[in-house]
Order: sequence, then C-alpha cells, then structure tokens
Amino acid sequence: VQLQASGGGLVQHGGSLRLSCIVTRTIYTIYEMGWYRQTPGEQRERVASITRGGRTNYNHFVRGRFKVSRDNANNAIYLQMNSLEPEDTAVYYCNAEGESDNGDRYDFWGQGTLVTVSS
Repeated sequence: VQLQASGGGLVQHGGSLRLSCIVTRTIYTIYEMGWYRQTPGEQRERVASITRGGRTNYNHFVRGRFKVSRDNANNAIYLQMNSLEPEDTAVYYCNAEGESDNGDRYDFWGQGTLVTVSS
C-alpha cells in the first residue's frame, strides 16, 4: 500500500493550498481517510477526516477554513486549506484505514508534505 501526498509548499498568511493524497497498490477496501499534521517536538494531531460515505469531522482549530473531500473510485483524499495562518505550518500526513478480505483493519500513512505559512 502506498499513499502519495502532494500539494504542500510555501504560502503567505491568508493564502490557500490544496493537498492531495492517493492510495495506490492496495488490495484493501479503504474506509475512513484523514489528514493529520505534526510540528517538531509535538504530537501528530488530526486535522480532518472523512468516512467512505462522506461524513466529515474537523479539529476545532480548522474553524471553517479547511474542507476535506474524497474520491472513492480513485481512493483519493483532498484538503482545501484557505485563510492559512502561520500556526498552520506543519508537515501534513494523509491516513487511510483499510480492511482486508478477512475483516482485519489497518492504518496506512503517507510520507508527509510540508506546509509553510509565512507571516
């Protein structure tokens, strides 16, 4: 299983970025997908998640600025980030929960994409 994340970069305060992540080489059925972020010395925290049926959940710090979406046919997840703030600077990771044919579930992670917001 591979999760290929992209879309990070340098953006000014108030700017926007769109992160993408595609799950490839998988034999699993992908259920919940999500975006997490991590800064040096801090624990990884959930940003947003979305179920296979499209139900979304956001961390409080998103405050309506981000929108998570997914494409089930292509096992892809996206994060549209608007009104970015310097505090959003972090490495963003995509996550996917996969289920095998025998019902076992596993967590898979992408390699991370760096988002830097300048003040």
